[in-house]
Amino acid sequence: MKKTKIKDAFLDHLRKVPIIQVACEKSGVSRNSVYRWKKEDKIFESEMVDALEEGEALVNDMSESQLLSLIKEKNWPAISFWLRHRNPKFRDKIEVTTKHDNEALTPEQESIIREALRLATSDSGDINNVGIKNYGTDKLQPTDSRESDGTNDKG
Repeated sequence: MKKTKIKDAFLDHLRKVPIIQVACEKSGVSRNSVYRWKKEDKIFESEMVDALEEGEALVNDMSESQLLSLIKEKNWPAISFWLRHRNPKFRDKIEVTTKHDNEALTPEQESIIREALRLATSDSGDINNVGIKNYGTDKLQPTDSRESDGTNDKG
């Protein structure tokens, strides 16, 4: 019975602060015990995953609330952060440039460019919907939401 109360206390703390070490300290249980329970008890493992998700959602809500407060105070970094992450018009852009003489790309060149774009993307790396435009002598650009307008280029 005592073990159940300790597990419940740990899960309650984890829902408030989704950091295992902090929840362990607040509930008076060792990390080793928590990970042993998780390994031995699939129900506890599921409850722990749920508690972490609830805690992360709580922190996300608090963070968004603080961010909105900063935006109301005209805090430029907060405004910029919100726009870059919430509005496609303001997302970071990628431009790929090369010296090219109006010739069509070979399949190998296009493959190399696609791989470079995949590696450069900050999201999941999925560039399946990225096309490559040949603008003539020195510009090749991706044709997704990151299409460059010449500002804020990453390289």
